[in-house]
Amino acid sequence: MTRVVVQRRRTAAAWVCRALLALAALCGATLAPAQAPSPYAIDVPPWFLDSFLDIADEAATVAKDGKRLLLYFGQDGCPYCRELMQTSFTQKDIVDKTRKHFEAVALNIFGDREVTWIDGQRFTEKAFARHLKVQFTPTLLFLDEQGRVTTRLNGYWPPHRFSAALDYVIARQDRKMPLADYLAQHAPDAARAQLNDQPWLMQPPFDLRRKTQGKPLAVLFETRHCQACDEMHAEGFQRAEVRAQLARFDIARFALADGTELTRPDGSRTSARAWAKDLRIAYTPTVVFFDTANREVFRFEGYLRPFHLASSFEYVAQGGYRTHPEFQRFLQDKADKARAAGKPVDLWR
Repeated sequence: MTRVVVQRRRTAAAWVCRALLALAALCGATLAPAQAPSPYAIDVPPWFLDSFLDIADEAATVAKDGKRLLLYFGQDGCPYCRELMQTSFTQKDIVDKTRKHFEAVALNIFGDREVTWIDGQRFTEKAFARHLKVQFTPTLLFLDEQGRVTTRLNGYWPPHRFSAALDYVIARQDRKMPLADYLAQHAPDAARAQLNDQPWLMQPPFDLRRKTQGKPLAVLFETRHCQACDEMHAEGFQRAEVRAQLARFDIARFALADGTELTRPDGSRTSARAWAKDLRIAYTPTVVFFDTANREVFRFEGYLRPFHLASSFEYVAQGGYRTHPEFQRFLQDKADKARAAGKPVDLWR
């Protein structure tokens, strides 16, 4: 049975289950309040698997796609779970690597959903966590094709070590050496533990409303321990052609988990954290551009090399988005004009 067929059957079954549960809740409303399902602990990315929590079945199903199962254990109010989701799982290379090789399932260590383990035993989420001796949140368990635990990550791991641990599991190195030995050889240097400051960043209070004759707005969303963010500041923002474009904007910067209060371009009040969620910011760094009419007109996700970085600011500053709805067309025209004028064009420089 293919993954598509399995997923369709699960979807159909899920609709039936939801309908029956809704009917049961309606019929029993006068007898007792319906029990709410266990929420996920901390908002998880939308690409996490919507699972029936039959672990043996899930492991076998994802194995047909050449993937393995990843179990994430979290709890509400866990700052390290939030750090995992907002720091590691917003970095595109980590997300791409995880999605390519794993299907992730979220579990609440205090939850009450039923989980069926590979030996057929059934547990509530909290009993299942105890059964697997989960003592920390977050805890990540990597399973093999039969659903057996091969690697365990206890607690929060910063992105550079987490990425190396993913490589360890993907390469099946658990059969050859301990994880600690692998990390000693392969974990790269850590990214900065603080955000990068720049003299041209806006300072509070943050009123992001535009004026008709004013500058457009660029909003940077970043996180700590973000190597791509560090590279953007250390290299991209230091280039003369980029700095020339930055001067054409008001530029605000927020961390994804930042509770700083601000006034959005539309005039409403919110926190940086809530705004990032409303804007569906998935990766860091992300830059969102607003025109002088307070409308979002363009954004890019992930670090761009200097030519593309400067061009993205130029694309908005000179209104290129109005004549070139596709950014790649704008880039192509810009590169062609530069070459025609005898100027070198290095897209990777």
